[in-house]
Amino acid sequence: METRFDLAIESEVAMVRAVTDRLEEAMQLHGFSSEEILDTQLAVEEAITNVIVHGYGRPGESILVSSRIRSDRAEVCITDTAPRFDPLSVADPDIGEGIDDREIGGLGVFLIRRVMDEVSYRYEEGKNVLVLTKVRKS
Repeated sequence: METRFDLAIESEVAMVRAVTDRLEEAMQLHGFSSEEILDTQLAVEEAITNVIVHGYGRPGESILVSSRIRSDRAEVCITDTAPRFDPLSVADPDIGEGIDDREIGGLGVFLIRRVMDEVSYRYEEGKNVLVLTKVRKS
């Protein structure tokens, strides 16, 4: 059995909740643990927020979120038309520094990489396509 959904949302942070709620329902249906669901929600929220804040920088644009969830894995594909940006090209921050010595921000992509099992990026037909995959452990 597979659960799929596609949501086209406006580039407003308030719209992210609709995606994470839908994701939670689908992942629960397929037996993912609470931790796996929260990790996936965190990564999706970070990725979409980055597109809204850093990619578009304004409301009124569109983001397509497509999800395919099976009993063994959840895949979330986030597609946008913001300027080309490969988040996987960003170096990990130096987390060894004290919190007072680090610049604000810069942890979103790092967190996405840490909590997801697979992260891939491609640019096709003028669109950024980020695919986040969580493999079910339990």
